[in-house]
Amino acid sequence: MTKIPVILCLLLLTTAISWSQTNFAVSAIPAAMLKDAHVVKRFDEQSFEIVNLDKAIFRKKYLLTILNESGQDYAGIVVSYDKLRKVNSIDGVLYDAAGNVIRKVKSKEINDYSATGSVNLYDDNRVKVHDFNHKSFPYTVEYEMEVEYKHTFYFPDWIPQNYERLSVEKSSFTFIAPENYSVRYKALNFPAAPSISTEKGKKRMTWQTQALAALIKPYASPSWSELTPSVLFAPTEFEMEGYKGNASTWQEFGKFILALNKDRDELPETVVQKVQALTAGLTNTKEKVFKLYEYLQQNTRYISIQLGIGGFQPFEATYVAQKGYGDCKALSNYMYSLLKVAGIPSYHALINSGRSLDAKRLIEDLPSTQFNHMVLFVPIEKDTIWLECTSQDAPGGYAGGFTGNRKALAITPEGGKLVNTPVYKSADNRQVRFVKGTIDEEARLQVSVNTKYAALQQDYYSDLITALSKDKVKKILNEELDFSTYEIGDFAYKAKKQELPEIDEELKISVENYATISGKRLFLIPNVMNRSGRKVEVDNNRKVDYVFDYPYYDEDSVEINIPTGYQIEAMQPPLVLKTKYGNYISRVKIEGSKITYYRMMEQFGGRYQASEGSAIAEFYNTIYKADRTKLVLIKTEPEKPKSATP
Repeated sequence: MTKIPVILCLLLLTTAISWSQTNFAVSAIPAAMLKDAHVVKRFDEQSFEIVNLDKAIFRKKYLLTILNESGQDYAGIVVSYDKLRKVNSIDGVLYDAAGNVIRKVKSKEINDYSATGSVNLYDDNRVKVHDFNHKSFPYTVEYEMEVEYKHTFYFPDWIPQNYERLSVEKSSFTFIAPENYSVRYKALNFPAAPSISTEKGKKRMTWQTQALAALIKPYASPSWSELTPSVLFAPTEFEMEGYKGNASTWQEFGKFILALNKDRDELPETVVQKVQALTAGLTNTKEKVFKLYEYLQQNTRYISIQLGIGGFQPFEATYVAQKGYGDCKALSNYMYSLLKVAGIPSYHALINSGRSLDAKRLIEDLPSTQFNHMVLFVPIEKDTIWLECTSQDAPGGYAGGFTGNRKALAITPEGGKLVNTPVYKSADNRQVRFVKGTIDEEARLQVSVNTKYAALQQDYYSDLITALSKDKVKKILNEELDFSTYEIGDFAYKAKKQELPEIDEELKISVENYATISGKRLFLIPNVMNRSGRKVEVDNNRKVDYVFDYPYYDEDSVEINIPTGYQIEAMQPPLVLKTKYGNYISRVKIEGSKITYYRMMEQFGGRYQASEGSAIAEFYNTIYKADRTKLVLIKTEPEKPKSATP
């Protein structure tokens, strides 16, 4: 794996950063910090202090120069709080381009909002928000805040460069803890050790960096954590609302979750009897699991409930049985309880959900709460079943792009154990399409399309048809297809709920001016529906690997009837590409007035060194060009009748 030469852009400060050393004028920003930047972090000083196991203080003071309108979204401050965290103070100052004070934050200008989402029944999540709403660029904002943690279950991380087009002049983080407390941390792209000092029984560990140029995430980029320096922190001993635990190993961390879940799996007798009735006569374990999963989906719905430790501890199974709703923890625990009655062992599993590379990342050698979701893990004979208990539509056993292809922490009776969720390969993630159409004398294309999407390729369409009305689906279809002017006529979807789910799509589309008629010639692209989306530029200065995290297989078969009397004048010969990055085939032929076209594209998942950039670009750019190659047809003149012999 190619390593980023972070040491070239990290210059450790030899003395502590002083706030007074910062010149607030925009003219004082070095030119290197302005390149590609929308925002410059002039100064950032953070500290986190463990007072005792049930109290810690986080302090942050920073200065941002907003260079243009594109950086405006980062000019304000948003501080979250809940039953486990309290905002002690927020202060701020607005400066003009010369560094002169325009005005300061007034307490009445700090808004306090509920952070409860639309699927939350109730929670204690709130945010304090402030924005100067200044529009004269460039300008500078300074903010200072203090947040009190009423636990030591999780700590803030230090990510000096936390988004694209942000450069960093200076940043530091100091971790303060009792001298005998073991501070666990993981430095990413940061080779230098912290400076350490001890005074009055307190240990201080300080990390510092400066001169981080703005980043633009490249094509096929690794996760953000691989592009820029950061330090992640995790507790050893910790306490939260009277519950004590240890996170020094995954097993120990799992024991804490096990304690939170203890004695919450009792079910009402009516539900016990229902489980017995549903599974009576079934001998296959998988059948029993899926039957009970269907029962869960039909009788519960997802509602988020987050109050204090309740954000980590499930409601009792009895509560879910009575109310018919619960959050991810409560519903997973309810399904666990149903399976327990049926004699089927299962485990709660903590997971970080999401489709991005960053969401799939787990720092395995830093046991800690790196999770935002809970699912259920059911080991059966030489197999496993993953159950997403918050969904009323997901097929049993299918993890999808939301929780698939990553590590999860199964909470076993012995404690936590890292396990792999399902990985979906290109052969699983299929899109197979049949297109039949006709082009008339006005170059209009009338086409019928049948497409079968499977596994990850059906995720988007599954979300579409389960969440939206038919009218809204049609509106989206009329906006997202790659035609200049078109209209969707009839359309229909049919879902197959299975471990590798499928969705059948039927479309009827009318496309204006699909072909071009010029004199005797007719020009058209035979690849009607599936063209590669982008060209790849070769970056000779690239330092990071190429990461392709979405393997898939596409196959398109197209038949187009054209007006009679045309013959081939020019067409692309068959193309076959077989590479380590994927495979591609395209071919076209004409028989009478019918054009047939075939395309197959398979992208492999993989990680490739930056030095392979030219080969990667050649592969994808060849496909990009082939997908858009026009077929040129010429109309033949009808033979003139021979004149009669005198």
